[in-house]
Amino acid sequence: MAEWNCILRRKEYDPETPDGIVVNLTSVLDKRKGKRLLDLGCGAGRHVVYMAKRGFESFGADISKTGIELTKQKLKNRRLEAEIIKCDMKTLPYVVSCFDAVVCVRTIYHQKLKEIQETISEIHRVLKRKGLFLADFHSRRSSKYGKGIKVEENTFVQENGPEKGVFHHFVDENEMCELLRSFEIVDIESREKLIDSYRKSRFIVLAEKA
Repeated sequence: MAEWNCILRRKEYDPETPDGIVVNLTSVLDKRKGKRLLDLGCGAGRHVVYMAKRGFESFGADISKTGIELTKQKLKNRRLEAEIIKCDMKTLPYVVSCFDAVVCVRTIYHQKLKEIQETISEIHRVLKRKGLFLADFHSRRSSKYGKGIKVEENTFVQENGPEKGVFHHFVDENEMCELLRSFEIVDIESREKLIDSYRKSRFIVLAEKA
């Protein structure tokens, strides 16, 4: 938690523009007439702000006090409303079947495998039937895979850089599908980008609660 308070104070972790995959999701929800969205691991609030501006009934949750404060301030500055709470994503304080969609972007893989499984179970619990779950996962094809201190199979703690002290769990497509076995997979996309021979690789998945 302390690491994220420090990280979220830095400008590179406080972008204003929403990720394109979240923009695409809101278009899907418009067609489905879905209205209640949760940004799980909302960070500095860019997606909560975007969703609230689009007119959705928006919720945000994060373990970082700094992230919560930044999100609330952005909403206040723009005169937007959303319910923002500080909590652990493995134990969500929401009732069963209350959200049309849960967004968990650049977040869920910052845990050990068992914790990711617990988080996905909670997401499944709070989603309505046919509710959508949008997430991304670090791929084992990433240049970052295997770097840092190994804490368990495919999970490493960064020893330096902007995410020093933070867990990163890496998956292949089979493991990701196994993690999401309680959902129907709507779409999976692999995205890779090379920067000076350094490969950034992630899976983007959209899943539906059966």
